[in-house]
Amino acid sequence: MASRAVAVWQRREVLGLLIRRDLKVKYQQSILGYFWTLLEPFAFAMIYWFVFGVLFGGKRTAPPGGDYILFLVSGFLAWQWFNSNVAESTGALKKQAKLITTMKVPREVFPIGQAGAKIIEFLLSLPVLVIFFFVGHGHISKDIIWYPVGMAMQIVLLTGVTLLMSSLNIVLRDVERIVRIFLRAMFYLSPVIYPYHLVMTHAPEPMKIIYELNPMVGILQLYHSAFFPTEFPPTRLLIMSISGCLLILVFGWWLFKKLEPAVLKEL
Repeated sequence: MASRAVAVWQRREVLGLLIRRDLKVKYQQSILGYFWTLLEPFAFAMIYWFVFGVLFGGKRTAPPGGDYILFLVSGFLAWQWFNSNVAESTGALKKQAKLITTMKVPREVFPIGQAGAKIIEFLLSLPVLVIFFFVGHGHISKDIIWYPVGMAMQIVLLTGVTLLMSSLNIVLRDVERIVRIFLRAMFYLSPVIYPYHLVMTHAPEPMKIIYELNPMVGILQLYHSAFFPTEFPPTRLLIMSISGCLLILVFGWWLFKKLEPAVLKEL
């Protein structure tokens, strides 16, 4: 894995070209262009706030003294990044088949390039969070450092997931359908619209253990804790999330390398 990672880094100029190409394709022939990156998360955040914050009393589940919509947005943008990255990772190799079979570069460059474009899209959506932060919070504290820490963990996680899903989908065509079900379940099994402490308070003990095995739980808690210090994840959860991210990265890279001959044959 280390040698392959070095090889990918040595071809980082190709990686940059792929990222720029994906972003250009996304925004070309679009009237609003970049503003879709702001409008879409803003619109969905307002919808979820109305449904879960107003109709279902989400305000009562916000952190003590916290603003529910800021709590929601601080996790929702990260969830949207996770959702779009995982959903599109299954086609990361298939849609670039011609390039993969003709260019002499490490094949990991192609799925990693797509994951890199999603990182940029996430960064471009952050003004939405800034708006809600200054409206509902008003001041920056030292806890804001946990937001980039959560980002770093999510980059590791999504790199592994993208390598895993992109290669697996070539040899197992059912993966795309499984991913759609998986993402719907993951949304409600991650603390996006509700705080972590509700699960720890009300769920049976075996369910708590299974719940904490999801690396996104610890990551989302870091995002939330950047604005609500009481949400900082317990040490146990943080260790489990970091370990999970690293394990998925190593396994994803290993499986990608193992399936590479079969993938090239299929492409």
